[in-house]
Amino acid sequence: MALTDRSDAELLVQFRDPATKDKAYTALIKKYQERLYWHIRRMVVTHDDANDVLQNVFIRVWNGLENFREDAQVFTWLYRIATNECLTWLENQKKRASVSFSDVETGLSNKIQADKYFDPQKLEWKLQVAIQQLPEKQRVVFVLRYYDELPYAEMSQILGTSEGALKASYHHAVKKIEDYIKNH
Repeated sequence: MALTDRSDAELLVQFRDPATKDKAYTALIKKYQERLYWHIRRMVVTHDDANDVLQNVFIRVWNGLENFREDAQVFTWLYRIATNECLTWLENQKKRASVSFSDVETGLSNKIQADKYFDPQKLEWKLQVAIQQLPEKQRVVFVLRYYDELPYAEMSQILGTSEGALKASYHHAVKKIEDYIKNH
């Protein structure tokens, strides 16, 4: 059996063994890196920024995996780290630019529109621009629910928010996105 085919529990056991630590870490990363990349990419927009954030996630995983308590699924823990890294990155962008968060959001929308593949007539691009117009919390909730198809219970663990609040945020996000798409 290939290392990447092993369960998370098996990989954790192997990670804690110095003889197999590196291979187990590599297998865990390979197992989840694509899903994490796309989660991050939807938050920070560009490929280069997503790669930078993803590298930070991998560093945090390496440093924290030894002490992972297994009170949540590995996947949930990884998404929590990735989401927090995205929020930190967005906050740092805001600080670097010394502008409001809405200016950072406008900058992200401009990055989408500057993409050589951007076609404002395509619904997928309108959706991406609409998502960037959402307040930070609604954007995170929308991405986790719409793209990653996470159940509210799992989102609640990742974000430390009640399921009811998440449902309300998602509902408001969908409404704002619908309004944006209708009007643009």
